[in-house]
Amino acid sequence: MTTGALRSLWVLPVSGMRSFSRSARSFSAWEHNTPSPPQFGTYSVLSPTSAMEVYPPPRHVPESIPRPAYVPANFFTAPIWEHVSGLEEVGDEGIRKEDVAGVRAAARMAGEVLRAVGRVVEPGMTTDDIDAVVHEMAVERGAYPSPLGYSHFPRSCTTSVNNVIAHGIPDSRPLLATDIVNVDITLYYNGFHGDTSATFALPATDKAGRELVRVTREALELGIAECGPGKSYASIGKVIDEHARKHGMSVNTQFVGHGIGRKFHAYPHILHHKNHESGLMQPGDCFTIEPPLVQGTRARGSVWDDGWTCGTDTGARSAQFEHQILITETGAEVLTRVD
Repeated sequence: MTTGALRSLWVLPVSGMRSFSRSARSFSAWEHNTPSPPQFGTYSVLSPTSAMEVYPPPRHVPESIPRPAYVPANFFTAPIWEHVSGLEEVGDEGIRKEDVAGVRAAARMAGEVLRAVGRVVEPGMTTDDIDAVVHEMAVERGAYPSPLGYSHFPRSCTTSVNNVIAHGIPDSRPLLATDIVNVDITLYYNGFHGDTSATFALPATDKAGRELVRVTREALELGIAECGPGKSYASIGKVIDEHARKHGMSVNTQFVGHGIGRKFHAYPHILHHKNHESGLMQPGDCFTIEPPLVQGTRARGSVWDDGWTCGTDTGARSAQFEHQILITETGAEVLTRVD
């Protein structure tokens, strides 16, 4: 996709869409996990044949919680093939002074939920269990989980395990002690979206997997350090790309960060690799930085038949961390950082 099109971790087209209705994959379907390519370490490779065959019904959201405009009016009451079209999101692509408090609140809430989720992720837990935790934490705070109903997405967060780069649909696969799992959370609260993610290494993750997670976290922080009024957007991708290459890793270029605020996805596009994009950051710009790093030099992935999950073509692992940034008059505020 060209750099002029909206490429984000949420706008890959839903290819091969079928009439999904319910989730039905038993534990026995996951008993045989594919061994990993030896050059990348020891872990379980998720296969495209494990793609969700039917979408589960959405978890309940109280009517009192406002939905984003893109959620179909009958999303919770009708099967996917009968969903009416949602409305276009409205709102400026930048954050006005009167909007700062609102976007801060939504982003901080997302960061708090992600931190809480990280404390409970453990082997044996399914990714659908993680989704249930995220969903409950969102609605008890009066927030709507932004992924739910976005282009028919059936769950409240994404969970990307091992060789899945992005958009993994939470399902019944139990996490293994050797897994790494990215949990990507976006909450819609009082008219604003807050978006963040982290990759968690489970207790028996090998050295190569832990290094991937560490380098990816470092890459995000290097990108954040390039942010401020008058600074070049292209510099973000440059430092991330150089850091990945220095450690024998690569940046997937199929997914980018995005503007966010009243809209889930907006301009600017944040490229995580070396690029010649023009544009300087201005006060009020609000966007995500979310670099997906992959082991080895071949970072591309392919979308599975569920229309969302994107796994690496090589079977290598991928990791990702994400923060939401607001450019101010004097610097850059990391809205989702709660440490």
